[in-house]
Amino acid sequence: MKNISFLFATLLLFCLSSCTAIEGIFKAGFAVGIIAVVLVIALIIWIVSMFRK
Repeated sequence: MKNISFLFATLLLFCLSSCTAIEGIFKAGFAVGIIAVVLVIALIIWIVSMFRK
């Protein structure tokens, strides 16, 4: 299960280019962009914590 999660996260990172993500954030608005960034950071912390256990 851990390998599948890591593979999915890696695939997601390679599929989304940073320019496209930033463009979408600015189109959606500043507040939505901040919420999206906080959610992404929380997701990364959650994934890292899964691998440390």
